[in-house]
This record gives sequence, structure tokens and C-alpha cells, in this order.
Amino acid sequence: MVVALTTKQRRALEQLVARAADAPVIRRAQVVLWSAEGVAGAEIARRLQLSAEAVSGIRRRFLEGGLAGLATRPKGGRTDHAVPAATVERLVELAMSPPPAGRSRWTTRLLAKEVGLTSGCVSDVLRRNGLKPHRVRTYKVSRDPEFVAKVRDVVGLYLNPPEHAVVLSVDEKTSIQALERTQRPLPLRTGRAVRHTHDYKRHGVVDLYAALDVATGAVTHRVTARHTAADFLAFMRKIVRAYPGRELHVVLDNSSSHRTPAVRDWLAAHPLIHFHYTPTSASWLNQVEGFFGILGKQSLSLIDFHSKKALRDHLNAYMRAWKKNPTPFAWTKPAEAIIQAHRRMLERISTAVH
Repeated sequence: MVVALTTKQRRALEQLVARAADAPVIRRAQVVLWSAEGVAGAEIARRLQLSAEAVSGIRRRFLEGGLAGLATRPKGGRTDHAVPAATVERLVELAMSPPPAGRSRWTTRLLAKEVGLTSGCVSDVLRRNGLKPHRVRTYKVSRDPEFVAKVRDVVGLYLNPPEHAVVLSVDEKTSIQALERTQRPLPLRTGRAVRHTHDYKRHGVVDLYAALDVATGAVTHRVTARHTAADFLAFMRKIVRAYPGRELHVVLDNSSSHRTPAVRDWLAAHPLIHFHYTPTSASWLNQVEGFFGILGKQSLSLIDFHSKKALRDHLNAYMRAWKKNPTPFAWTKPAEAIIQAHRRMLERISTAVH
């Protein structure tokens, strides 16, 4: 069976092979391309692990229907049970509208009563349309009037750091609780998860200051009993000792302890130290928050501490292990993309239905 291709057809088939997400379509396009190059059907079947009949059928589909003949055909079967398009449209509109009075959200059973379907059928329709009324996520959009300038400043430090300078992401993880379960946890066993009691004793809290070196992933830390401006200054002095004679660009959030007169005076006396503030309600822009997330999952979840000293020792042990193998985070999102997304969120808030 001879297959001849025009330049346009060849280019379209090559694009299918390179970009198509449907594996069967890619195989069909490759069969046609190799056939046009004179490769025997048996050899094509061997390369693609197809039968000779399948290769012949693909060639026939192309000769009869062109590129459209290679598309995946709809499956056969009953269609009399399908939900009418008008019902699907009404169901989607309901799911995205405010719930009935006294309800916090739509459920599949509530929607099913409204449109006269079963809850299972409603679940299928919602799934096909990418709707999940049962899931809720929190958000907070920054209202900082200097949002654009601050994002460009901080992201610029991440993507294009100053030469011969160190960029540090600094923050404090406050109120880390030393909790002791009322009974000892039961360890992992075959067929059983780790178990622990729901109640606990409180032994106080500690605060963790951390400075993440954006370039290397190294972390300088200090565990304190409080998080006052004096504690912050003491930590900044420790950072300066860790990077003697270096120019430091420090990314911070807008905590009041970072802007006291004592801090401003200290900053004026250290011209090599430069503070860069993230926008309000945008702490996610501070890379050290990613480190705190890892710390919480790897070190602080489901652990018993019989005292604040035990918690401090535990934190210091984790920090020593991190220091042996520091891992930097690769920031990839440009400032303009963040700014555009922020503008879109502000527009959505202003037009949201309540």
C-alpha cells in the first residue's frame, strides 16, 4: 500500500508525533510517516509493537480520511442514558452559584434534587467539568500599594542577585509548641499506621529565627524564648558574624519587630546590610517559608517533647543535619507573571458573587 505525503501533511504529522498527548494518535502518525519513507509494514509493526493488520488499517484510515482519519474515534455503546446538554449546563451553573439559604456549600445530593438526577450521576457531571464543591482553599490577596515595586525588588534579588553580595531570606517561625502526648505513641507496624493520643500536655513554646542563603541553601538559625525586636537584632548580629565583611541583602516580611527605632539605628550603622521587604500579606514571596514548610513536615509533626529544652535540642539537631547537605530553592516565576496574576485576583475579588 503506497502512501504519498504532501509537504503540508508531512509537517502536520511530524507535529503530531512531537506534541500530541494521545499515544495512539502518535503511533498512527508515525506509521504514516514511516510508510511514506518506504519502511515495510512488517518492520513498522515490529518497531511499534503492533500487528501487521493494525499497520495496514492505519494506512487505510489515512488514505481514506487524511489527517482527520487518524483521530481517535468515539467509542460505541448506548447513548440513551446520557445527561442532556441543557441539564448539564444548569447543573454546572448551580454548582458555581451561591448555595441555598442556611447551607455553606452545594452537595451532590442537594444538586441531584434540584435537577432530578442521582447523586452519582451529578458527581460524574461535576468531575467531567472540573468542579469540586466539596473542596475549599484559603487565599489572601495583598492590598499593599507598593506591591509591584516590592515584587520586582525581591524577585530581582532571586533571579539576578548582586555580584559579590549574599542574598538572605530571613523570617521567624513563632510559637513552636513543646507538646507531650498523654500516652506514648505506638510505632509503625506491618498493616498499622503510627498511632498517638488526641490529647497532650503543653510545656511552652519556642521561636525559631532562620536566614536562608538563597544561593547555597545554607541556613543560619537561632532558637529563642520570644520574638521581640531585641531578639531579632541579636539574630541579625549572628548573621553578620556568619558573613564577616560581606554585603548582605536581607529579604524580610513586615513584622513590627523589623522596623523599630533600635533596628533602624543598627541598620544605619551597618551600611553593608540592606533590607528588602515583601508586600503585606505576601509572605509566600519569602523563600525561607519553603524551608519552614519542610521543617514542619520532616521534623515537627507527631513528635513528643517533654520540655522546651527537648524541643530546642530537636530543632538544633535538624539544623545540624541540614547544614551538612543544604538545598537551595530554584525560583523560576518572573516578577511580571506574579504582578499579572495579582491583578487578575483583584479583579476577581471585585466581581465575585456573594
